[in-house]
Amino acid sequence: MSSVPAPVPTVSWRADGTPFSPRFDDVYRSAGLDGHGGLGQARGVFLQGCGLLPESGAAAAWAHAPHWTILETGFGLGLNFLAAWHAWRQDSERPTRLFYTSVEAYPPNPSDLLRSAAAFPELAGLSRQLATQWHGLVRGFHRLCFERERVVLTLIVDDIAPALKELAGRCDSVFLDGFSPARNPAMWRAETFGAIARHARAGTRVATWCVAHEVRERLAQSGFQTERVPGVPPKRHALRARFSPVYYTKTQVARTDAQPARCIVIGGGLAGACAAWSLAERGWRVTVLDRAQHPAAGASAVPAGIFAPHVSADDCPLSQLTRAGIAATQARAARLLRPGIDFSSDGVLELHLPGKRRLPAWWDGTDPATATAPESLGPQCTLTLAKARTAQVELSAHRPALWHTQAGWMRPAALVEASLSHPNVTWRGSTHVAHVLPEDGLWRLVGGDDRTLDRAELVVVAAGCATQALLPDGGLPLRALRGQIAWGPWPAGADSSVLPPFPVNGQGYLIGRVPGTDAPHWVLGSTFERSGRQPVQRVSAHAANWAHLHALLPGSAQTLAAAWRRGDARAWAGVRATLPDHLPAVGPWLDETSRDLGGAATALGRGCSPREKTATSASPRLPLHLCTALGARGLTLAVLCGELLAAHLHDEPLPVARSLAAHLRASRYATRVVRRG
Repeated sequence: MSSVPAPVPTVSWRADGTPFSPRFDDVYRSAGLDGHGGLGQARGVFLQGCGLLPESGAAAAWAHAPHWTILETGFGLGLNFLAAWHAWRQDSERPTRLFYTSVEAYPPNPSDLLRSAAAFPELAGLSRQLATQWHGLVRGFHRLCFERERVVLTLIVDDIAPALKELAGRCDSVFLDGFSPARNPAMWRAETFGAIARHARAGTRVATWCVAHEVRERLAQSGFQTERVPGVPPKRHALRARFSPVYYTKTQVARTDAQPARCIVIGGGLAGACAAWSLAERGWRVTVLDRAQHPAAGASAVPAGIFAPHVSADDCPLSQLTRAGIAATQARAARLLRPGIDFSSDGVLELHLPGKRRLPAWWDGTDPATATAPESLGPQCTLTLAKARTAQVELSAHRPALWHTQAGWMRPAALVEASLSHPNVTWRGSTHVAHVLPEDGLWRLVGGDDRTLDRAELVVVAAGCATQALLPDGGLPLRALRGQIAWGPWPAGADSSVLPPFPVNGQGYLIGRVPGTDAPHWVLGSTFERSGRQPVQRVSAHAANWAHLHALLPGSAQTLAAAWRRGDARAWAGVRATLPDHLPAVGPWLDETSRDLGGAATALGRGCSPREKTATSASPRLPLHLCTALGARGLTLAVLCGELLAAHLHDEPLPVARSLAAHLRASRYATRVVRRG
């Protein structure tokens, strides 16, 4: 019998404390002659090389910038990131937001991150925060947020070429780091520098410890002017470069960020509130308008819901999107909400019921005690029997389960209210918007009585199914998806073991214990009905939820049977908006192909009179934006969609891969309308 070769460790440690890569047969860093090893290189070569440390009374290059983006080609053990984060904290003139994007094909273990930073006391607290979020790093994009979302690390787990291809936006500084060209030639190829140049601005600075002739030549060929300077021991020299090609693209000459001004968000649910928060954080003065008197009056008024990843054997766009969405949701919840009261991130158990849900293609029907998720799905999708048995959840070879560590439950209304509490956000309820019209370079909002409600430079429509009424005929093909849940008080006299202590998802879901003002309650749902746009409660939907609970968790159904007979189970119904491809619509509604249509052609809204259409003048500089069609995944996707919208507007690194963001473009439907017209 042939033995399985042992996996190659990412990091090994030599007796003198030097971290070494067996895969590349090279050191991560040398001990250094200055007693500071890698930290001395991080500061002396990379931070100083890109002008990010104040020197001789002069401010750092990033001083007073609204945001600053650093691109690094090799994350390694994270010392460059930790040094940049530390420098940001120490600089009183620091940029408002620091975006650090780094590529790493072979992420180390959290223990190696901590061991690497242990020699530097000033980095101890930062490294612990980094290690806490260092999990589930499957291939792709991962956004880790620190300092109340003001320091954002986007880690791309991939080889350098595909990683740079998936980037969007411009970088202000570049740290060229990685193993030596002899050990890792792909990192230092001409194609790598050409890709970096496509993401550079005029004057973008580059720093590296490598001064090899071929590296200097390839940088020069890509438009960088290079300079060899004294290095940090034991290196004699380091290399600095500045992007200064003969020809620039328009976006490389100057920043293309939208300048924060006035913004109106139409819709006071999850999508609108999260978009408002993301824009307010970037300096916009946001007014949220909604027809309802109070926020979260539509589908976001559900007593509680779950956020959990979508799992697919091929890791489809929806699966990638939900992983990114959960990370964004958890970061925002940790910042704004009360753990254990407004939300919980203690995990979700997903059951796959025979004949009801398709089993993952990787599960072959073996005993669930030995079944494991494929590596591509990550540790957040690892089968567990211990938690299920503790909660009296039945598992068998025909009833497998996935335990989602990064998942949980939340009160949507709590997130909405916390998002609208931002000092730059103003709420206006009982306001019906009938039309959105371009006028004098602004957007004018008109009510049902033809009265002007407000004007702003930017309008974001996040009104669910009502979004369609504000778009041209034949526009966004929104579909109504009605959902009904049941909920009720915790069974009188029951102990903590009668219902699962964590949400269970499958054919419907059960959240067994949601804290309430008087007593905890349970939440059971949800139906998916493509019939009508009215959130009326239906007896048939109530019965369907009860039947789903019997199939999902027979023991829990028995526990709640008495309460159900007494009528303690209350019903709630709402309507969500979806699109045919089951993905949200985020970003500008009118794309580049429609900008030459002029103000009259872009007067949006059904029922606009010819006089109104011809009276409109130049279209606003910023097109109408959408953030809608989150469907039944509002808790999972709303925060991510708000950040994606804001990132597009401000030329920031996107929170997801460029190809994935393209699936969410609102103009994927607007383009069809324009070409038809």
